[in-house]
Amino acid sequence: MEWSIGKDEKRYITNMINVDGQLKMSLFTSDDEIITIPDISITNDSKPNRIVINVSGKSQLAHVVKVDDVWWIHLDGRIHMVKSHEINSSKTKQNEGSLLSPMPGTIIEILVKKGQRVRQGQTLMVMEAMKMEHKIQAPKAGKISSLIHEVGQRVDMGVILIEIKE
Repeated sequence: MEWSIGKDEKRYITNMINVDGQLKMSLFTSDDEIITIPDISITNDSKPNRIVINVSGKSQLAHVVKVDDVWWIHLDGRIHMVKSHEINSSKTKQNEGSLLSPMPGTIIEILVKKGQRVRQGQTLMVMEAMKMEHKIQAPKAGKISSLIHEVGQRVDMGVILIEIKE
């Protein structure tokens, strides 16, 4: 997954791994150059829309909200906008019927089949992320044209899970 911060056009790639319920940043690059970063891990807080960010042993609370492809992160009295992009895309162009993974997780249930007609708001898939279940719902009515992943498969944040055509 590629990311940009604020209105900056520069793209960053980060790899995160799940270690005992903590997401740890394992690699951070830009323009194929590895960027040295401190030891960073992220865990879910007990309250909704709140995470704990640990940077080199120092923990801080952050409030997060996702709107479309943008994560709004309130940390240290500042708001940071972090946008996800498909790798090597010049602009994010998500098919209106594409459903992206809201975060890294594991697919635990698929409730539809390829070719099935679905209604807007219908739950299509359930995934587990950060010890919580997340329902992936249809953004519009249509026909399932593609199921990209299977039950039990781990997925990264921002990958396409399901595609719906009219």
